[in-house]
Amino acid sequence: MKSINYPQPQGLYHPSYEHDACGVGFAVDIQGRPSHATVKRGLQILARLSHRAAAGADNDSGDGAGMLLQIPHQFLCGEFAQLGIELPAAGTYGVAMLFLPRDSQARAHAEQIFAGTAEQEGLTVLGWRNVPVHPGVLGTAADQCRPAIRQAFLAPQNGTPQSQEAFERQLFMVRRLVEKQLGGDFYAASMSSRTIVYKGMVTAQQLPGFYPDLRNEKTASALCLVHSRFSTNTFPSWERAHPIRYIAHNGEINTLRGNVNWMNARESVLHSPVFGQDLERLFPILQHEGSDSAIFDNALEFLHHNGRSLPHAVMMMIPEPWSGHKQMEESRRAFYEYHSTMMEPWDGPALVAFTDGSQIGAALDRNGLRPARYCVTRDQQLIMASEAGVLDIPAEAVEHKGRLKPGMMLLVDTDRGRIVEDQDLKEELASASPYQEWLQEGIIDLNALPAAQKQAAETGGAPLLEKQKAFGFTNEDLNLILTPLARDSQDPVGSMGTDSPLAVLSERPQLLYSYFKQLFAQVTNPPIDSIREALITSTVTYLGAEGNLLRPGAESCRRVRTDSPILSSGQLDKLAALQDDAHRTDTLSLVYSHRQCGLEEALDGLFARADEAISRGASILILSDRTVGPDGMPIPALLAVAGLHHHLIRQRTRTKVSIVLDSGEPREV
Repeated sequence: MKSINYPQPQGLYHPSYEHDACGVGFAVDIQGRPSHATVKRGLQILARLSHRAAAGADNDSGDGAGMLLQIPHQFLCGEFAQLGIELPAAGTYGVAMLFLPRDSQARAHAEQIFAGTAEQEGLTVLGWRNVPVHPGVLGTAADQCRPAIRQAFLAPQNGTPQSQEAFERQLFMVRRLVEKQLGGDFYAASMSSRTIVYKGMVTAQQLPGFYPDLRNEKTASALCLVHSRFSTNTFPSWERAHPIRYIAHNGEINTLRGNVNWMNARESVLHSPVFGQDLERLFPILQHEGSDSAIFDNALEFLHHNGRSLPHAVMMMIPEPWSGHKQMEESRRAFYEYHSTMMEPWDGPALVAFTDGSQIGAALDRNGLRPARYCVTRDQQLIMASEAGVLDIPAEAVEHKGRLKPGMMLLVDTDRGRIVEDQDLKEELASASPYQEWLQEGIIDLNALPAAQKQAAETGGAPLLEKQKAFGFTNEDLNLILTPLARDSQDPVGSMGTDSPLAVLSERPQLLYSYFKQLFAQVTNPPIDSIREALITSTVTYLGAEGNLLRPGAESCRRVRTDSPILSSGQLDKLAALQDDAHRTDTLSLVYSHRQCGLEEALDGLFARADEAISRGASILILSDRTVGPDGMPIPALLAVAGLHHHLIRQRTRTKVSIVLDSGEPREV
């Protein structure tokens, strides 16, 4: 939105670098009994999390705070009765909590587009409500970028939704279509027939003062999810406050750039049994201008609206450590392995609380690097937060309490009136489909394939020294890196840090790798002990074309499995010889004649050969520089792999192939 007060990409800043570390919590009546008492408990939890938040220089402009609750039907009926409008039954209408431009003309245009799009999609706008707010509690910075906050009420044109799930999908479709038309002039904090979000660029204490609705005794809910934001090295805004539409997140997604690229690439192979031909109208799945938490929420809601339950989608995106867990049941292991062939983990230190309005829960990342405490009272209330002591509960009122462990999920189902234990929940989801059978039918183990004829030996007759020079080897590489690797089978460690000058400042030729350093987390990650690291780290790699993420079945996991991303010569030979109905391997040379073309032309030629191979049905591409010699020099391996990777993403064919590198250049971990 134009009200956002953070800058557009400039210099070294880009919005995609935004991360946050925050306080999160929820209160829920396990029996699903709506009350204002639950709302008050949520507000008290939020106030106790204020130390987890940050504020601007004026001390009154918060990084963000908010609350997600069930739609307070009785309260809203009373509000609309004053306007002479009668709302239909609870669950048969949706509420859009909208942040719109304060300029009256721009706001009118946005509302016209919104109403018109809803009409085209089979919905009608029952009415509008100006959400009461008290801007006087805000700091100067927050007030200057404050949007106009309006609620729109929508219902199906035929009066009754086919089902609440179908109605939710309709609302989702309308929201995405309007977002694509209006861009920054429209933001829906929530748009659902079940939940509503009150949030903003406020402090935890300011939220109930800014939104009088939350203090009204008629505002009742069986659950409340609250969040207090601390944006790390980032710019706060009204939109980036949590909760988002399904989650509140404490931590960060370290793997975000890769997750985003892969989700973009998958769009070309997705086919939805739920949305059918309308699926492409939802693309792009992810809104790149959002924070890591917002993008995570985009992916989660997409999976949820395409048929997965919310806990199922969370387990796909944040899997518990399974590959090294010898005590895990085979059915649950098969669940995680099956989904790992289709989707990579959204990894990082994270506590994610989630809800769809009837179920509410929380999950911890597989490292367990974020705290999560919970307490169950004798009168069937559950409180979960990133802190202990967010509510003053007498000891005699406590039934039991505990904490989330790495990879564990806590879930309360208010429809069934019970807490679903982690073990029961995961057993239920793991046994819902024959994942083990699908894996046996679809996966090929590379080690189990018969031995293949060796690849052609290096040609060109170049002496070893010339090849070493062609790949930029130095005496230091040979003595300090390769010799210890060959002699001790261990990665040599020189020091805990490095004081090497930046490659860009060097007057000597440098390898391309030297210009790039690891992207460290902006939020502190504590060291992991060797026992836990062995449990949570997996080197299993899958090769071949990805299946359809939205249609479970054996055909969606036809991949080649290898125990390590680093292949032996024998494994490479097997891979090069693989030609069957599901897999075909092509080898593309990275060697080019510098006398005939430049590096850019060589890259373009590589991309063209890759496109041609994919059109012929290739599912694995081996990039090889074996023929380097006096008549041909290699494209730098990092440039070739990265360039081809992004070219295929742009061509929307990346998930149709895996890239394997056969090169003499890489030698350092």
